[in-house]
Amino acid sequence: MSPIACRQCGNTDGPFTRDGICEDCEQPPALGMHTDLSNEAYHADKTSLSSSGARKLLPPSCPAKFRHEQDNPQPASKTFDYGNAAHKVVLGNGPKLILVDHDAWTTKEAKAEVAEARAQGGIPLKQHEIDMVNAMAEQIRRHPLAAALLDPAYGAPEQSGFWIDGPTGIRRRVRFDWLPSIQSGRLIIPDYKTTTDASEEAMQKDIAKYGYNMQADWYEDASRALDLGDDAELLLIAQEKNPPYLVNVIGIEFFSRAIGRAKNRVAIEKFAECMSTGNWPGYSDTEPNYLALPGYAENRDKELYL
Repeated sequence: MSPIACRQCGNTDGPFTRDGICEDCEQPPALGMHTDLSNEAYHADKTSLSSSGARKLLPPSCPAKFRHEQDNPQPASKTFDYGNAAHKVVLGNGPKLILVDHDAWTTKEAKAEVAEARAQGGIPLKQHEIDMVNAMAEQIRRHPLAAALLDPAYGAPEQSGFWIDGPTGIRRRVRFDWLPSIQSGRLIIPDYKTTTDASEEAMQKDIAKYGYNMQADWYEDASRALDLGDDAELLLIAQEKNPPYLVNVIGIEFFSRAIGRAKNRVAIEKFAECMSTGNWPGYSDTEPNYLALPGYAENRDKELYL
């Protein structure tokens, strides 16, 4: 059955692709900055590489996983709901929060309301979850540095940009959580993260686990390519999802960003090769991979047994 409206822009004129997207949306966004590009249209562009995509191309992931996730977007989950809802309330942009006022969502009626909320493009939440994200937003407003970085009088959420990578000629893209509209001196780009632990020790591990050093370099490179600033800096606004919803503003030191830059370059080259050949490899399929023990295990066991 043909769609009656484009699932990205709502256009009813058609024609539509197999994925329910009109021909206008099927075209990749133009190069440069976009202030009103929808989140769906941004993520639908398979011709360009994002920061999260670059991280997915590198170990422990691989190009095959990257391509599979492009073709098969992950379904909604409660974990994503909490993060997206917090982004909506804190940044002022995102899907509508829809109250599903049932203690349990296991009944037929509750399941139908949840499905309807998702069909509308909203985020279904219980009352205590709505209270939680509102309390998180209030805590952000009370934090002097976070509040200044996200001041609605001096910036706007969800700004997208597209540019050409010089060495490879591929399209790259970025979607800033927040972009300051008034700049005096160095451009500071805040990026909002929700987490279970925003302490320095935990965030240091998260930088390595989630590749936030790669993200920092990517956003700073984007600011140069898009003529936003030559010496921009990304700051993470990390907030805990449990009371008292503590906030920690995190910068990433120079050498970590340099490592991120080197990893980004490898990912960009890999993406360019995959786009050129149409081959999105998984793990090695021609020779075995010989693995050593993890460093901690080798150091422990060689002392005990060798």
